[in-house]
Amino acid sequence: MKIEEILNISPYSLAKAEKTKMLDERLLEMTVHHYMSCDLYRRYIDALGVNISRLPSYDQLPFLPVRVFKEYDLASVPKEEVIKTMTSSGTSGQQRSRIYLDRATSANQTKCLAKIVESFIGKSRLPMLILDSSAVIKDRKMFSARGAGILGFSVFGSKRCFALDEEMNLDVEGLSDFLKEHDGEPILLFGFTFMIWEHFYKRLKGLGYKPDLSKGIMIHGGGWKKLESEKVSPGDFKASLNDVCGIEPGNIHDYYGMVEQTGTVYMECECGHLHASAFSDVIIRRPEDFSIAGIGEKGLIEVVSVLPESYPGHILLTEDEGVLEGEDDCPCGRKGKYFKVLGRIKNAEIRGCSDTYAAKF
Repeated sequence: MKIEEILNISPYSLAKAEKTKMLDERLLEMTVHHYMSCDLYRRYIDALGVNISRLPSYDQLPFLPVRVFKEYDLASVPKEEVIKTMTSSGTSGQQRSRIYLDRATSANQTKCLAKIVESFIGKSRLPMLILDSSAVIKDRKMFSARGAGILGFSVFGSKRCFALDEEMNLDVEGLSDFLKEHDGEPILLFGFTFMIWEHFYKRLKGLGYKPDLSKGIMIHGGGWKKLESEKVSPGDFKASLNDVCGIEPGNIHDYYGMVEQTGTVYMECECGHLHASAFSDVIIRRPEDFSIAGIGEKGLIEVVSVLPESYPGHILLTEDEGVLEGEDDCPCGRKGKYFKVLGRIKNAEIRGCSDTYAAKF
C-alpha cells in the first residue's frame, strides 16, 4: 500500500488484523528500500544474517537502536535531496541524533501529524497559545526537536501567541491581550511538560493571575523525569492547571514521540492512555532476549512508523521502558494498541525536550 493511501486512513479505525496486514506490507517494502539505498543499513542487515528476499512479519524485522543516529549519518537519499536536518534534544556535551529529511518525507510527517491531532481537536484551526519562547525557532535550517515540535504543532493555530519572552518569563500583558481578543473561543495550548509546569503554572500561581482557559485544549510532551522527582503525577499536573486557569483535565493530552520518528506521535486519550495510530505501532520487548512481552509486562519500547523514507528510521528500539495496557478495547473507543511509558532505562542519556531543558534549568 502506498503512503498516500495509508495517510487517508482514519487514525484510530483499524483493528488488529487489518492493521497488521497493512504494516506487514508497508514495512517490508520500506526495509527493502533502505537496504538498497543506505550502505550502512545494508551492512547492518547483512551482518545480522537477514535474507532481504525472505523477510519475516514486521514485528520480527530487525530494529535499529535509536542511539545509532547519534553515532552515524544514516540517509537513504542523495545529499542534494535533503532539505532539512533535524536534531534531537540533549544536555551539554551529549551527542545528538541527526535526521535527514527530503521533501516527500517532511510533507508526509506533516500530513500524518495533522490527521492524528485533528482527531482530538477537530479540523478547524484554533487560536494557539504556545507555552514557550519564540527564540527556540530562530534557526529554520537546523531544527532542534523542541523547535520542530513547536513548528509542527503550529500548523493547527489560526493565530499564534508565545506566552514566554526570550528570558522564559511569562508575558502577562501579551497573554491577557491574546485572551481578550479570543474571548469565548476554544484555545489550543502547546508546550513541553516541565516548561509548562515551571514557567506557566508556577508563574500564574505566584502572581495570583487566573486567566480563563476553561475552553482550552492542551497538548504537551517531552518527558516527566523532573516532575517525577518533584513528586508531580500526571493527575497532579492536570488538577493544578485546572486550578490556575480552569482548563478541564480531560482536555489535557500528553503525547509520546521523538525526532527520529517525527509525525507519528502517540497521543493520550481522555482515559489517560497513549495510543498508537494506524500509522505507527509500539512493541514492548523483554530486555533479556528482545522477545515480545505480553499485556501488562514491562519491557523496552520499540516504535514502528510508516513514514521514514529518506532515512532508515522505520523500526527503532528506544531506551524507554513501557507497558502495553491493551489493544482495540480502550474505553475511549479508539482502535489500536494503548500503553504507558515508565521512564528511561538505567544509565540512559536524558533526551526528551522537557527533560533535557529541566536538566539545564
